[in-house]
Amino acid sequence: MIHAYKYRLFTNANQERELAATLETHRRLYNAALDGKQLCWETAGMNWSYYEQSVWFTIQRRDNAYYARLNVTSAQRTLRKLDKAFQAFYARIKRGERPGYPRFKSADRFNSFAFDMVGHGGGCKIVDGKLRLQRIGAIRIHWHRNIPDEAKIRTATIVRENGKWFVCFAVEMPKPEPSCGIGSVGVDVGLKAFVTTSDGEQLGDSRILENSLQELRRRQRALSRCHRGSGTRKTVKKRVTTLHTKIRNTRKDMHHKVARTLVNRYGVIAVESLNVKGLIRNHRLARRISDAGWGQFLGILSDKAEWAGGQVIGVDPKGTTQECSNCHGIVPKSLSVRVHRCSCGLVLGRDVNAARNILARAEPRNHNVEVVSHGFRSRQL
Repeated sequence: MIHAYKYRLFTNANQERELAATLETHRRLYNAALDGKQLCWETAGMNWSYYEQSVWFTIQRRDNAYYARLNVTSAQRTLRKLDKAFQAFYARIKRGERPGYPRFKSADRFNSFAFDMVGHGGGCKIVDGKLRLQRIGAIRIHWHRNIPDEAKIRTATIVRENGKWFVCFAVEMPKPEPSCGIGSVGVDVGLKAFVTTSDGEQLGDSRILENSLQELRRRQRALSRCHRGSGTRKTVKKRVTTLHTKIRNTRKDMHHKVARTLVNRYGVIAVESLNVKGLIRNHRLARRISDAGWGQFLGILSDKAEWAGGQVIGVDPKGTTQECSNCHGIVPKSLSVRVHRCSCGLVLGRDVNAARNILARAEPRNHNVEVVSHGFRSRQL
């Protein structure tokens, strides 16, 4: 199994300058390869493959001093990134989706480059607790958690986020012994409470952005008043980016904590198989749904359950709110009605009722779900 470990890097002035120069060279390589692909197709109607680009890069290194400073395997990973972008582009065309042609990367849209850490020639290794990079030197790492001794580091990705540098290790680890809880639970994600379980418990906060929205609006208005290209605009833009980063990290931290709580308590977790992209088309709820981050949470929950030996079951979400969990009758109610009241006498919270229906649909005797444990998905049989 592959796990990711992310650590903060503490650079000195020289390392900061070299990292920025290396990142810029990778960006220019990416754009040059994309330009070559377009030119090859427009003039000859042929695809310029990754292998042909690798040969081209090897030749270019002889005359281009900037390319010569790049690690070869690291540069090849940048070319593979472009190749994967085109593969995804062609796949979207076949599926009839909006293609989204790969575009040239500006300095604001290219923030990482990677190294291989398996075999020789990777240009990256850990020496005395520091990350040693080719032509950059040994960089201090904040080891806030240890990588297990039995783990094998496959790649290291250097990332710049809001002026700070991080390293993300892709680590191959043996699957551990099961450590999840026992029992089953139904989970309903919502906007009032982030997660409501079939046991009646509410977890998490679905209003991470809402809590900082007023300050974000002030900073964005200040940014809109600045002239493009000015030094003031760069300063104000960094303040906006800093707040967005804080909101994103707070939301992700909440998702991890809620998912860990559920996995530690339960071995089988039933959730709705939501079409989040379709839900955000509702212009009245789009911001709130995006703020909650349901898709990210379900992915994190699925990964943690797989790692702990548990199961995440996706069920059809249709009618889970309207159906009575006691008599299975239909009780129509609008979104503003937060209490479920049925003629059978059942009175309880709307989200708790939905969570109980989700759990009931996940039972194997219904034969209408697919048990999933990675890359959250569900399929009606």
